[in-house]
Amino acid sequence: MAEVRAASTASGSGLVSPSLSPPAQPHGGPGPGSVPPLPPAPPPPGSGPVPPKEGSSSSSGSASGSAREGWLFKWTNYIKGYQRRWFVLSNGLLSYYRSKAEMRHTCRGTINLATANISVEDSCNFVISNGGAQTYHLKASSEVERQRWITALELAKARAVKMQAESDDSGDDDPTSQTDKAEVHNTLRALSGKVEDLGTCNDLIAKHGTALQRSLSELESLRLPQDSSEKIKQVNERATLFRITSNAMMNACRDFMSLAESHSKRWQRALQYERDQRLRLEETLEQLAKQHNYLERAFRGATVLPAETPAGVPKDSCGAGKGDLSDEDDENEFFDAPEIICSPSQDGLRHKRSGSNISAASCDIMEDQVRPSSEDTRKERRTRIPYKPNYSLNLWSVMKNCIGKELSKIPMPVNFNEPLSMLQRLTEDMEYYTLLDRGAQCESALEQLCLVAAFTVSSYSTTVFRVSKPFNPLLGETFELDRMEDCGYRSLCEQVSHHPPAAAHHAESRNGWTLRQEIKITSKFRGKYLSIMPLGTIHCIFLNSGNHYTWKKVTTTVHNIIVGKLWIDQSGEIEIFNHKTGDKCKLKFAPYSYFSRDVARKVTGEVMDSSGRVFYTLMGTWDERMECSPVSPPGSGFENGADKAPENKILLWRRNPLPKNAEYMYYFSELALTLNAPEEGIAPTDSRLRPDQRLMENGNWDDANVEKQRLEEKQRIARRRREAEREKVADDDSPVDSYKPLWFDRKMDPISKEITYIYRDTYWEAKEKQDWSACPDIF
Repeated sequence: MAEVRAASTASGSGLVSPSLSPPAQPHGGPGPGSVPPLPPAPPPPGSGPVPPKEGSSSSSGSASGSAREGWLFKWTNYIKGYQRRWFVLSNGLLSYYRSKAEMRHTCRGTINLATANISVEDSCNFVISNGGAQTYHLKASSEVERQRWITALELAKARAVKMQAESDDSGDDDPTSQTDKAEVHNTLRALSGKVEDLGTCNDLIAKHGTALQRSLSELESLRLPQDSSEKIKQVNERATLFRITSNAMMNACRDFMSLAESHSKRWQRALQYERDQRLRLEETLEQLAKQHNYLERAFRGATVLPAETPAGVPKDSCGAGKGDLSDEDDENEFFDAPEIICSPSQDGLRHKRSGSNISAASCDIMEDQVRPSSEDTRKERRTRIPYKPNYSLNLWSVMKNCIGKELSKIPMPVNFNEPLSMLQRLTEDMEYYTLLDRGAQCESALEQLCLVAAFTVSSYSTTVFRVSKPFNPLLGETFELDRMEDCGYRSLCEQVSHHPPAAAHHAESRNGWTLRQEIKITSKFRGKYLSIMPLGTIHCIFLNSGNHYTWKKVTTTVHNIIVGKLWIDQSGEIEIFNHKTGDKCKLKFAPYSYFSRDVARKVTGEVMDSSGRVFYTLMGTWDERMECSPVSPPGSGFENGADKAPENKILLWRRNPLPKNAEYMYYFSELALTLNAPEEGIAPTDSRLRPDQRLMENGNWDDANVEKQRLEEKQRIARRRREAEREKVADDDSPVDSYKPLWFDRKMDPISKEITYIYRDTYWEAKEKQDWSACPDIF
């Protein structure tokens, strides 16, 4: 057991964990809003080596882990040739910077030596290549200096390869995650003590077993009656069996001790590796947080650029900016600089795209159709909310507590939220309901399909500047929007499931259409960005014609999660299908590309009949407007008031302008500003009554965080109570969470043949009677 104890107290200082190596940059530079690669964590102040004088390099084995650092010349391109850069070799990684001062906030590039090839070209030049993805052509000031670097690189590579092999060996069996090293040592000492106790028992059993058998042998030698001899012989046989069993147990204990001693070092090495990885990740995230704060301070006074693209300005501006930031080619630019990330502004909302085919003459023809006139409004709606307080958020204070946890289980503060729930965001799809009103009046199914396609695209226009996340609804939470008096429709949403999260939505209009959908959100965090993939089918039914349309949503991507200015993009394809006629529309949301000359946020599409013949082409952007052009000579045209623009284009939809000072109100639209307004007569589960959301809207973010934790804990208690009730009835066929929604039923949809939630048609009757006795207590 000496080896076990020695392994438990080993420092593990000789174990160097591999750092996370950044992904290789494709040729041509990073895309819009790209995140710089993770730089190696710099040494803490006072613990690193003394920086060498300019033009020299140094070698160190201090606690900082820096094996060597100094100036080298790096090949950039044929125009600029070799440029002097500051290189740092640390923990199997070779990183470089433009200067030593730049190490505090930016890393130009990093290459992992464990998989790199090092070759010498001539007396001063050498090349480091990582499988063809990254290649550094370097030149030292002299042959002696080059040889020093080659030696240091080879040694670092050997250590990295050895450490990687050791990590592979120790990675066969995942060690139990223990964050407290003292607890691990106590456990090892306890195990060692138990093994020693087993050894003591082993010795005692052997000693007493031998004495017992000796005594029985002596008894056999005595002259005793016949019956006694038989009994003694029987006891002797049993003692022999006991001794055999004891020997077997002793051999098993000995094997266990040998196995524990042989594997103790391996387990300790695996544990130390996990601890090193955790510490390295903490240091890296802290460095990223410092870089983020540095960039914010550096560009706080910069001029705000118009929001022409989600991550860019006209290319001539970009070219000028690059010359100021770096003298290297695009391959080595890793900045979230202002020419790449822009901030939305009021001017940007009115900006006209010069590269688009959208006609300026048709800009105002939809104003009266999209927005109801004020004389039709019977209820005054609020037009502003309390301005967003200027809370400073330390990203590192949040991220350092999330290391090693699943993304879906991280408790996020309200600082990342906007004062609306996901149910209210889902209701915002109804902002351009007039497109469906016009579609209900169409006699042509193909013209109606064009308007449904425009309505589908319009639901994404509210996301262009809305980078904050909505509140996750509590199970059983609802939200109603009754606009029957002024707009002719009413809507109801309910959170019907929590694992996985799912919301059901039903809207109906007196103008002859019904919209229903079930949305499940699945997300994937990919380091630089977060992909949000809505699942579920959307149904739109027109009562007069009987046309039934279905479609699904595209993928939403949030870029610059860790560092930089957040921006959102939509990408993917949508197929809208008319189940009555067989007509369909195919829409394509083009992902943003920094090198593309197309209009940003571009959407194109085709409307075709059941035979595949194209009748209309659609074009526009998901954040501003949509138009269509008839492929065949138009017949009667759109009879519902849509004028024709030049070049035979018909304006289908245009985004409403944002309210005044929207940038201080979370970039809410006019409809979004009204969604959380207090209202009487609503269900006690309505999102308007959610206390943490109300506190946040009023600017009390600290109290909102406390209230949010209380609601989440209350929801967990309710879930555990439902699970306990299920265990009492011992129904193995029932789901783990036996919760049943109040206003929706889970059943087979006759059109899509999917199991979905369909409205029971009981909510508005309950509201009229003010009978909320069935509503759960969730707030």
